[in-house]
Formats: sequence, structure tokens, C-alpha cells
Amino acid sequence: MKLQHLLVIIDPSREDQPALTRARWIAQRCGARLELLACEYNPALDNALLLERGDLDTAQRNLLDERLAWLQQLAAPLRGAGLDVHCQVRWGKSLHHQVLLHCEQSTPDLVLKSAHHHNLLKRLFLTNNDWQLIRHCPQPLWLVQHGEWAGKNLCAAVDPLHAGDAPAALDHQLITVARELEQRLQLDAHYLHAYMALPHTLAFNAELLANYDNYVLRTEAHHREAFDALLAHYPQIDRQRTLLGQGFAEEVIPAYVKDHAIDLLLMGAVARGQLDNALIGQTAERVFEEVECDLLVIRPPETAT
Repeated sequence: MKLQHLLVIIDPSREDQPALTRARWIAQRCGARLELLACEYNPALDNALLLERGDLDTAQRNLLDERLAWLQQLAAPLRGAGLDVHCQVRWGKSLHHQVLLHCEQSTPDLVLKSAHHHNLLKRLFLTNNDWQLIRHCPQPLWLVQHGEWAGKNLCAAVDPLHAGDAPAALDHQLITVARELEQRLQLDAHYLHAYMALPHTLAFNAELLANYDNYVLRTEAHHREAFDALLAHYPQIDRQRTLLGQGFAEEVIPAYVKDHAIDLLLMGAVARGQLDNALIGQTAERVFEEVECDLLVIRPPETAT
């Protein structure tokens, strides 16, 4: 993954800009160019019945000019630190739609956006715009939880058995990105695969009940074999920082993030079915909103349309 052009989505409704803080951290380590984007829309300036079209256009331009000037103020200290920063504003409905249109035009290497977090629980809170970008953003999407950042550990959550119709190439893509970030940003990379055997209470026949312990052992062996086969492609990976975790992903992954002080979680987004709903299995929402770290979402190239 190249890190030459970072697109930072600026939220005019908040005083802090965690995504901008994170983008600055990245740019200072790899020399990336930053592009700050703010999107504006006010229905009162779109189709007012008692105003002329020309007056509406002038009002829109004035609002965008004000927003651009504000972006330039945000960019000033970054430029003072020697970073290459450009500012852009767009007018239009729905933030995610405008971001996607802009991505088509500017093709950034990485998109960073501030995500809300629950002040008491320190969890990610993903808005509809966040989920739409997870589903459709062709570039890697880095959702920044808050400004606090140790910048030491990342974790790639992989699925070597490709549950949830995940393409086989996605795990390799996640590992490749994790290793690149490890090298370029000096992060220690961890690798995790969570699996869950069928619970005893859901065993559906007498034979399975009678041999349940053996079934659990065979399930573990099956997943371990697949996990080991995936990691075998990357002999440079430190096996001390890999884990095959037994349990539901929405429990195993957040627990690992907390226990190992993970700063950035990498997960793959896969479009499933005609609803084009980006999921990893059926537990993505619970995983995303339970973790206490930033989230980097990677989509396989064949679905990045």
C-alpha cells in the first residue's frame, strides 16, 4: 500500500480533528502529501422558493469560500512543520457520496476519517456515513477513534478459511499491508484468527453430542492448519505475535486488542449478496464497535468498484 497521498475527511462540526492528527503522524514518517477535504450542504441554499438561482449560487460559493479559508487555517501549522498540504471543499448531499466522488477524481492511497467514540466506554461509534464508506470506498479506509495514540502495535484479523465468502486473496492483502505499515511506520504487527466450534448446546444430533470433545479438537486442528498454512507464506512474521483464538470474533478480537495494547486493527470488508453489505462474517458491527483502537478497513481489489 502506497502512502504518498492521504485524503483526510475534515468534520466541520467538531473542534478536534483526530483524523488530521493521525494523518500528520503518518506523513511525518513517510513524507506523504495531505489533502484536506470538507463537504458542505445546506438545503436552504439549494432550492429556496423565494430566492433567485443566482443568489443561491452566490450564497453557496460564499459558504464554500469560508470553509476553504477555515481549512487553510488548519493546514497552516502542518505546512509550518514542512508538510505538503492541499485543501478542497465540495458541495452536495450526503458526506459519503461526496467523499466517494472525490476519491474517484483524486485516487488517494489512504482515506482517513474521524469516527465518534463513546466517552464512557471508549468504543467506536460508526455512523451511517462510516458504514457507507466501509461498504463502498475503494481505497483503504482508516477510521480514527480519538487523538490519543501510542503508535506501537497493529493487529491484522485474518480468516484463512474464508468464512463469509471472503476472497482468498484478502488475507494475503491484509498481511501485506500490515507488514508494510510495520516497516514504514515502525509498528509491531500482530496476526489473529478467531474461530468458534459449534456450541455444545447447539449440537444437532446424538452422534455429535457423543463425540463432542473430539469434534472440538478436530475443529481447532482444522483452523490451526489453515492459519499455519497462511503464515507459512511469510517466514519473516514473528510467531510470538500470532494467535489462534477460540471464541466468537466479537469477543476474541476486542479482548486481544485490549490485552496487547493494539493501536490499529486491520480487517477486510467483503460485499456479500445483492444487498452489497460489507461484512466480515455476520459479526463485523459488533467487532467494530467493541474495539478501543483505530480501525483500518481493506477491501479486495475485485470488489473495490
